[in-house]
Amino acid sequence: MTHRGTFGFWIRSDGRLADNDSNLELLRKLFRDGSIIRNKFGPGNPGDFSFGSWPILSHLAGGSAVLELEGRKAWIGIIHKGFPDVYEAAIVFQDAGTNYVFGLKTDPGKETAAKGRLLGFIEGSSAGHVLARNIQDPPGSYNGWLRQDFDHSVWSRKEGGTVWEHWCTTRDLRQANIPCDSLLRSYLTLAATCGGLFIAALARGRRTHEHPLQLYALTRAGLITADEAACDITPRPIPGKVQRLLYQARPAEYIRAAEGLDWPRDKRPSHFMFKRNIELWSTASDVRADLMTFAI
Repeated sequence: MTHRGTFGFWIRSDGRLADNDSNLELLRKLFRDGSIIRNKFGPGNPGDFSFGSWPILSHLAGGSAVLELEGRKAWIGIIHKGFPDVYEAAIVFQDAGTNYVFGLKTDPGKETAAKGRLLGFIEGSSAGHVLARNIQDPPGSYNGWLRQDFDHSVWSRKEGGTVWEHWCTTRDLRQANIPCDSLLRSYLTLAATCGGLFIAALARGRRTHEHPLQLYALTRAGLITADEAACDITPRPIPGKVQRLLYQARPAEYIRAAEGLDWPRDKRPSHFMFKRNIELWSTASDVRADLMTFAI
């Protein structure tokens, strides 16, 4: 393995992040580092960044990937285990009418993911249900951001879904906070499995809230390469019926959503975004200009 970037992330021979304790602590350090983003954290309440991450992490953790797996689709993303209150990176697929959910850290999960061909990525939901649907955070948790406040029906227009859920939990990245620590560990496993383009595509979903600067910081730190950050990709809109499946935030619906998207017959990974957000996408030329501007 080699080191990359100013943070010295451990990189495997295939160019992907190593899923190890060293990289976990580097992630924890990076997403709380103010100097590399010039202390431009983006919007938040007083105290949100005392122990919490930059806003972009909630979008990264909310995203997912899809594999072609022996003629069917497999969804890869972060799920909630229930009780205890922890998150896990998992691969979800259906075989002979039965749904299977394997943790990506398990042997079946690793073996299944290794058999698949990457089709592309899906933006995290910022409406609908949260993953931790039965959890009731005590008042004052996560600097006052409570996950149950962002759990809504698939027809609701209120802010909610997995992105807002992860905004809550990423208000405290300390190792002692078990749900938050499990989320960060899950994200590292997810990113190591899906590769740098997965990180970059999800990071490019906004031109607001200091996301362009934070994408530059991910590149400078060595989490992704400049080529990955500025990859030539144009997002495709998520149809309404698939949107409602994603808003359910349940493994069974994630499989149906993966099957319901029209994946192009292209060797390059595709990226699907919710229609209302596509206009916020950072194009390849946007990113190249940002990288040059912020590096000055």
